[in-house]
Amino acid sequence: MFELDSLKVKSYRREYMVNFASLNSNLLDSYDENTCVIVDSNIHRIYPLIKQCFSSSKTYVIEANEQTKTLKTCEQVISFLISAGFKRNHKLLAIGGGITQDVTAFVASVVYRGVEWEFMPTTLLAQADSCIGSKSSINFLNTKNAIGTFYPPSRISCCPEFLETLSIDDIKSGIGEILHYYLIENSELITRFVDDYHDILSNPVGHLSQYIAESLRIKRDMVEKDEFDENERRVFNYGHTFGHAIEAISDYRVPHGLAVTIGMDLANYISFRKGFINKKQYEELYSAIKMNLIDYRVPLGLEEEYYSLLKKDKKNIDDCIVCVLPYDIGDIRVTKIIDHQELKNIIHEYMVGSLCL
Repeated sequence: MFELDSLKVKSYRREYMVNFASLNSNLLDSYDENTCVIVDSNIHRIYPLIKQCFSSSKTYVIEANEQTKTLKTCEQVISFLISAGFKRNHKLLAIGGGITQDVTAFVASVVYRGVEWEFMPTTLLAQADSCIGSKSSINFLNTKNAIGTFYPPSRISCCPEFLETLSIDDIKSGIGEILHYYLIENSELITRFVDDYHDILSNPVGHLSQYIAESLRIKRDMVEKDEFDENERRVFNYGHTFGHAIEAISDYRVPHGLAVTIGMDLANYISFRKGFINKKQYEELYSAIKMNLIDYRVPLGLEEEYYSLLKKDKKNIDDCIVCVLPYDIGDIRVTKIIDHQELKNIIHEYMVGSLCL
């Protein structure tokens, strides 16, 4: 672990810093008139300091939902920027969660063939996960994250004050991503994190800083080895293939990190049923995530649609479903599943609750 003050990330484009700082006028006043802001509408409403520090003529407010994460939104943002006199040497600042980040990063990567952008993440998901790693992802033709770029920010400012106004579900969603990193590396903080779970929910600002730092440290170390998601970094899809499909099938009523938590449990169960882990290992994995699991199963009438979504996942190769499965805590591997009927049967067992343990 490292002290919670800053974290340096090496990228193909530049080195950039994650700074842990308080939200105040000094931080916001460090941006000049050449900065255009793309901000989540909820953040814009809740934090008047942002309105005070940035001109409305330089501020684009977006609704942070999956329907916003489209090429149409990106086109609208670019039109706004050009109308506002935005130039190639100017800067974008994203203030919001992962959706605001995705839209801003994608726009920054394509407008004028690439402009500088910075990020102020306001959700636990963004602070502990998506803020680093360079990826932008846009939904296209009903396929989640079908289009995207690798385009890192030049600076990230993580302000703990933003966590104070998050809902319990938002905190649980971020916890799902933190757990996924901890299980991938078998972090020494797993047990303490699980023990602190209820304290975190009651006082996130007071308890989360060290866990956010560890999550980002784990991700940073892997991203610097494989920034373009071609080799080692692919294990970060643990829980995500199944989780993304749960998000879509529930019409995004299941938040991302909670869908990922279910996705990890399903991945663990598939690994157990295929003999990659034994019952004791499955139970150890389950004990690490059970407090963050919600009672959701894909309805029987939607199981075929759910499987079709898995088959459309962008990580698949040929006719294989590419899953990321545990072989132990700290031993997570990319695994090709060829036998579709077997996988369907295991998923059905899991979804109807007839677990063969």
